Amino acid sequence: MLIDTHCHINMMVKKTFDTEITPDDLRLASSIVDEAYAHGVTHIINVGTSLVESFNCIQLALQYAPIHAAVGIHPNDCTQTWHTDFKEIKNFVKEHKKNKIVAIGETGLDRHYPDTNIDRQKDAFRAHIDLALEHNLALIVHTRDARDETLTALEEYKGQISRGVIHCFSEDQEFANEVIAMGFVIGLGGALTYPKNEYLRTIARAVPLDKIVLETDAPFLPPQIIRGKQNSPAQILTIARYLAELRGISLEDVAYATSINVERVFHIEL
Repeated sequence: MLIDTHCHINMMVKKTFDTEITPDDLRLASSIVDEAYAHGVTHIINVGTSLVESFNCIQLALQYAPIHAAVGIHPNDCTQTWHTDFKEIKNFVKEHKKNKIVAIGETGLDRHYPDTNIDRQKDAFRAHIDLALEHNLALIVHTRDARDETLTALEEYKGQISRGVIHCFSEDQEFANEVIAMGFVIGLGGALTYPKNEYLRTIARAVPLDKIVLETDAPFLPPQIIRGKQNSPAQILTIARYLAELRGISLEDVAYATSINVERVFHIEL
């Protein structure tokens, strides 16, 4: 059993971002889910990045048994209207069991682009954390070029957050130690296989296996063997094999441990 804890199937089946998914789009997702299952991936967490895409994640989860939804506003999609959009997301979460919502996010801080409104991102980040705590849901955190500010924001909630993932982990060992101490696990994906990322491989060897979950971020960040092509949840098998070889353990050990971690973090019954 393998689990993709972070992907965007809605972005794989639609031609236009931030548009509602159509019945035809929903049908296209069938082959993605089937291919993943054929590669041992039994559960998929599809992650929202805006109000519309969060709605789409819910529709996919309701259509396909293996899919679960996460809802939230990505820091780079945090516009002036985020408060209005977030009210609708909160309405989705009121019925999180019915809507198969298992996490809030992705949310966080991102200073990668020069026109970033970091204060707005911080306000939205806090709102997402509060929502996750209110409904006892996992938190999916995105952080890029905002290491210290992300830690500072999370420190405000130290002792309160017990279930969360640092998505697409790309920081150092010290950061890993700090977030793990706060109750987070780290998400490892295709970037682990990139030749330049030896620092990440060092961390992947050192971090306890019970603090790791697997993710693809599909259609983004494909493993090295398919670099330049669209990623998909089926590639979790590639990532799991790579991590097993890196740590000198069996694929079965990686699959079992990371699945148990998902059950604990996301409260998904396996």
